[in-house]
Amino acid sequence: MSSTLKKYVLWFAQEHVDFRQAEIASLLRIWNIQMETPADHNPKRPFWVVGLQNDEAARKLASRSMSLRCIFELWAHSNEGLANFHQALRQHIETNAQSLATHFEANKSFKITVETYNKHFSQREKVAKIETMQYLPVEGPVNLKTPDVHYWYIEFWGLDPMDVPEQPYDVLFGRWVADGKRDMINEISLKTRKFIGNTSMDPQLSLLMANQGLVESGHLVFDPFAGSGSLLVAAAKFGAYVAGADIDYMIVHGKSKPTRVNQKVREKDESIYANLQQYGCGGLFVDVLIADFSRSIWADSIVFDSIITDPPYGIREATERIEFKTQRRATAMTEDAVHYPSTSPYQLCQMYKDLLQFSARHLKLGGRLVCWFPMLRKDADSDVLPRHKCLQLVANSEQPLSGYSSRRLLTYEKVSDSEADLGAFEMSATVVENFRERYFTQLAEDNGTRKERRLELREVGRKEAKKRGKQQQPDGKWRFPQDAPDA
Repeated sequence: MSSTLKKYVLWFAQEHVDFRQAEIASLLRIWNIQMETPADHNPKRPFWVVGLQNDEAARKLASRSMSLRCIFELWAHSNEGLANFHQALRQHIETNAQSLATHFEANKSFKITVETYNKHFSQREKVAKIETMQYLPVEGPVNLKTPDVHYWYIEFWGLDPMDVPEQPYDVLFGRWVADGKRDMINEISLKTRKFIGNTSMDPQLSLLMANQGLVESGHLVFDPFAGSGSLLVAAAKFGAYVAGADIDYMIVHGKSKPTRVNQKVREKDESIYANLQQYGCGGLFVDVLIADFSRSIWADSIVFDSIITDPPYGIREATERIEFKTQRRATAMTEDAVHYPSTSPYQLCQMYKDLLQFSARHLKLGGRLVCWFPMLRKDADSDVLPRHKCLQLVANSEQPLSGYSSRRLLTYEKVSDSEADLGAFEMSATVVENFRERYFTQLAEDNGTRKERRLELREVGRKEAKKRGKQQQPDGKWRFPQDAPDA
């Protein structure tokens, strides 16, 4: 690690682990921050030791991150036991006494937070850990709520809860610099949101997608499968102007069946715009149109900074497109009657082809497409991801949904605007085309296997009961004869 960079610790929330590397890389790009990691860097760990230029760079990085709990300046780190850690911390304080003196002034209150991973400490044990650092030259009063200086002590006991070592693998200590932006997850919680649908995106994932889309204030962000607008809300929270489209008239206009328990009918003002107003982003709403994505309504000249979307997979929401008939059937409808066109299935392969080609045409150079892609986990090693010559795949993160299915968050960056390459789409259609059919076939097989296992366990239980002298009673329960109801 470069000697010109200061060492910091990124302390993560241990959820959506596969997404953190792509998010951090995107935030480094947004803020133009240089970050270095050591040769033994392990992104699965809840902490990263990294090199950053200064505290300001650390604060910028934390200011938008949904994965980070906090960042602190590293003072001591040991993976060779507690004695080695205390020696390293003492040496750091002595070596940097002059630069650290301001943190130890008598008028500076302080607090020490003790954190452990994969091992629980009682409050008494945490206090005992703090008391082992009596050599810290702190002179100010303790302030547990609003300290002037906040120190963090962390012990890492591995990732496997079934294999906890006798001593911690890593011990770290440092000065807190900044918290992540995880409070925004609760701020836009679906529990209190005005308008939601069956497939409203989880707030944390929505915000992660906005970060990976490099969304910034003043950008124009588009979601072609907007639904109830969760992704538009996330983009607007970062200051972007948002526009969307969806084929479902009922959901866009808030006329679909309510999804909240005990809600009979939707309120009159439930809408995507109402959601943005709820979060103080009403002025960033451009519009959401009723449109069939398979037949683009957009002029070639329109350009978006980011396209962030969650296309339907045909599982919880249908994949539909407008059906165009060659012959018009005679009907009794009058000319001014409202007509709801019939729909036909929108094959996944064709949908992603349209999405990547649309992005290749309408994204700015350097703009990003962030979208979800469904997969059966047994296809993980297959080359099924969609590709396009104008778009470079820069991130691919997996979210497991069940034992047999998952979805991938794909992030593409537009690297070419060549007219000759606009139609250069590639995809292994054989695996994707019948995704819905294969999904439900796998679901039935999995349920069948579980049912067979339950029946086998019940039969084993019956045999064991018989061996112990129990008998099956008329009510179906196994009891010893003397315990029977009529005994």
